[in-house]
Amino acid sequence: MKLIKTDPKTCDCRTIPVEVTEEITEADEKRFFDVVSTDLEPWQVEQVIAPSNVYVRQEVLLAAHWHPEFVPMEHIRARVDAMFPNRTDELLIPTQHNQLMSRDGYTGVEVDCFSSGFNRKVQLLLHFANERVEDAGVLKSMLAHTFKYRSGQLFEFMHTITKPDEARIERAAKSTGADRELIDFVRINVSKVEQLLDKHWTDVPRLSVKNKLLRNWFDAMRSDLGDTVADRVQAYLKAVKKLVKEGFDLSFFYRASEIIEEVRSLGGCIVIPHPEQFWPILLRNYDVDGIEVWNPQSQEYTEFLISVVNEQNARRTSGRDKLIFMGDDCHMGEKTKPEEQQDPEKAGREIGYQPAWEDLRIRKKLIVNNISRRSVIKEYKARLAG
Repeated sequence: MKLIKTDPKTCDCRTIPVEVTEEITEADEKRFFDVVSTDLEPWQVEQVIAPSNVYVRQEVLLAAHWHPEFVPMEHIRARVDAMFPNRTDELLIPTQHNQLMSRDGYTGVEVDCFSSGFNRKVQLLLHFANERVEDAGVLKSMLAHTFKYRSGQLFEFMHTITKPDEARIERAAKSTGADRELIDFVRINVSKVEQLLDKHWTDVPRLSVKNKLLRNWFDAMRSDLGDTVADRVQAYLKAVKKLVKEGFDLSFFYRASEIIEEVRSLGGCIVIPHPEQFWPILLRNYDVDGIEVWNPQSQEYTEFLISVVNEQNARRTSGRDKLIFMGDDCHMGEKTKPEEQQDPEKAGREIGYQPAWEDLRIRKKLIVNNISRRSVIKEYKARLAG
């Protein structure tokens, strides 16, 4: 396939403004290693450690839902120090997807699991004092299995495009207005990614083998494609990915109840993140320590969720109260990309930046129940200590 090359800055048509062939070029090889690399260049380190906003008045920092990805903790620490220079009380626990990570005495993970009660994949945030997971062989094996989910789904994602799965392709094209030219362009490029993964498999960091790899590949072409075409490609990719996720076999995952049982046996704690995305989990009455009532992806029902937690606590006859959490859901890897390739919504998330705590209407609901970041930190640290 060969298309006419035009200037993406002046062309406002729907034509793909680059030449494309089935053969893998030196430029393709370079792009591949750029997008899978987890090594940071000096300019990337500078972007990480130098935040654009500083919150001098925030004295308490609570962050129990954030993803370091491949960014070293020393750089994350420098960013947090710069953003919150006057903090006096803090609890920061990293929650990498399906991979235990530690910081300052605490270990965390966000695990994908299966809720059989309503037949859906959900996530749980697991938090521990470091010493509780030193010999946690069963949990580590469960996480090692679940970690493979994201790479497995990437290969199904790619196969859907390159084989292709005509039913899914037709649905994705119809929903996004993708024409044959764009579909073929994406297919050729995804085929190259497949081939390059096979060719360089032993050199590819496993953290990079996930759906985001395809998004990053095409974003790396944005200067050649132009924003209009690049956005069309990304919309089509997103539609295909959604269909792949919907069809993923949920029997791959451990049940939420199995994860919870193992965590409790180790003396760990559990929080349900962004329940707004799967309401029935609130009715399942899982043995958890807290509910996340605000998240950059889940902001519409914060006040309602606070009321739900407060009512559940008022009705309980035994056990401990469920705690209120807010999750910034920061993905640090986003901050290592060139600014023009960043997803603005994701790039705007910051560890510990949860403006809902300062919202006047939300604060009113929190105050009457004596809830604050400081009170949650105190209680949660006590639970983590056992």
